[in-house]
Amino acid sequence: MGQYIAPLRDMQFVLHEMLNVEEEFKQLPAHAEIDKDTANQILDEGSKFASEVLFPLNRVGDHEGCRLDKETRKVQTPTGFKEAYQQYVDAGWPSLSCDPEFGGQGLPIVINNAFYEMLNSANQAWTMYPGLSHGAYEAIHAHGTPEQKALYLPKLVSGEWTGTMCLTEPHCGTDLGLLRTKAEPQADGSFRITGGKIFISAGEHEMSKNIVHLVLARLPDAPAGTKGISLFIVPKYVPGANGEPGERNPIFCGALEEKMGIHGNSTCQMNLDGATGWLIGEPNKGLNAMFVMMNAARLGVGMQSLGLTEVAYQNAVTYAKDRLQMRSLSGPKAPEKAADPIIVHPDVRRMLLTARAYAEGGRAFSAYIALQIDRELNHPDEEVRKEAADEVALLTPIIKAFLTDNGWIATSECMQVYGGHGFISEWGMEQYVRDARINMIYEGTNTIQSLDLLGRKILMDNGAKLRKFGEKVKAFVEENGTDEAMSEFITPLGDIGDKVGKLTMEIGMKAFQNQDEVGAAAVPYLRVAGHMVFAYFFARMAKIALEKQDSGDSFYKAKLATARFYFQRLLPETAMLIRQARSGSANLMALEADLF
Repeated sequence: MGQYIAPLRDMQFVLHEMLNVEEEFKQLPAHAEIDKDTANQILDEGSKFASEVLFPLNRVGDHEGCRLDKETRKVQTPTGFKEAYQQYVDAGWPSLSCDPEFGGQGLPIVINNAFYEMLNSANQAWTMYPGLSHGAYEAIHAHGTPEQKALYLPKLVSGEWTGTMCLTEPHCGTDLGLLRTKAEPQADGSFRITGGKIFISAGEHEMSKNIVHLVLARLPDAPAGTKGISLFIVPKYVPGANGEPGERNPIFCGALEEKMGIHGNSTCQMNLDGATGWLIGEPNKGLNAMFVMMNAARLGVGMQSLGLTEVAYQNAVTYAKDRLQMRSLSGPKAPEKAADPIIVHPDVRRMLLTARAYAEGGRAFSAYIALQIDRELNHPDEEVRKEAADEVALLTPIIKAFLTDNGWIATSECMQVYGGHGFISEWGMEQYVRDARINMIYEGTNTIQSLDLLGRKILMDNGAKLRKFGEKVKAFVEENGTDEAMSEFITPLGDIGDKVGKLTMEIGMKAFQNQDEVGAAAVPYLRVAGHMVFAYFFARMAKIALEKQDSGDSFYKAKLATARFYFQRLLPETAMLIRQARSGSANLMALEADLF
């Protein structure tokens, strides 16, 4: 069955030693009273829920999956999922970082983010049910009318109701400008919505009393393309005058997708047959409202892969310490046993350290982004809020794509640690590989994230946002450049920072002549940028660890060892990636389509 123990010590290191969140909170009026002990107590309780309640259901969900009753059109979730959700609601977890005006606890996003890492490690498929609800909450909170907020937000905040995002359709995939779902105005101000949606995570289930679907559709006079998309609230049960679920709305699950992974989540084909809905935001500007939800989801997907990276690493380490096979090349390390544990072998350590480094780097990066969201939402200085917003916009596609790429790499390496046993379901590792694969696809494939980063976030503002982040990197390099002990981290950090700047300029110049150059370079470019970000945070963590390595706490020695591995073994991938990005579009576009 395996195990999961929340990495509380590393979370505390990131929050309190690297980010110094208690001091940061003092600058944010909404969070000024939250101290280190409060944060630690919340995460400690969260870790118990994740490991004791959710983790034991992970294999259950994978093996049972969800079941659709085609007559009633109801979906049954795996054994224990509904009961675990009720425990989650009863404990108040859905409201953790929500607005107190609507029943939320008003805690920082950065604490909620750490909690969600634990949930995803324990059971990604289950976590998608409340995770999507939080996205619906964000969209309605940002764009809903006062009446919509009063009706829906308290229910979403409490967890009594859950939410979904209904975007894509069979013929359009990511190209939402092609969607055909129609919304016809009614005399009472509502809309009749008709169409079909696919790949709707948590689209139908009985875990909550109602499901609030956020649906993209077209008004009758809507212009073509993405400029003609509107966003609608379409509840499973239409709320009555008392605000409680009333008549059943005709939005039904037509089929469950048979998936490679995340079997415990009901991924639905949803059919709307004149379902009643209400417009959110302005007509034909639905994507603006939906992007609030999509950006929250992109951070959430990054956290899914971070969670899987951590739990896969933990179990692979346990196996590697126990599994006996062959002798160490440098001589027996356990002479009293028939063979040495495989953790003595260099390549097993390479695989384990790869997962460990991607977990620790991802944890630092995602916590930093979550803290920037807190600053964007709560800092009293408008300029600080704007700078934080720009940085979040720049780094969100990297969070989604780089962490999910790394999660796929890490879970695959951890499965390899098990050898043949890793391919057998009873050990649990192959599930993490299958579950991790979806994270590279949904909420915009990683290619879409790469195009967003390079084309929209960087080249469209001539690299202004990137330069601001680059200035932080440069300042850290200059501050620590004369520290000999830091040179092994500072020199490669400065080098990758310079190379990203030069690569960006080169691609930008090529793009003036041929836009295909952006598409050809985008994926390796994002990965290079991701490594620059990881190098920055690993250098910051290494600085702290160097200062405390003689404290008697072995944690800091382990942190230094992981940082050294990252800089010496993983960061060098950028040399290949830069050559790929610079090679241009000709080698991709020269072959005629009919010759493939």
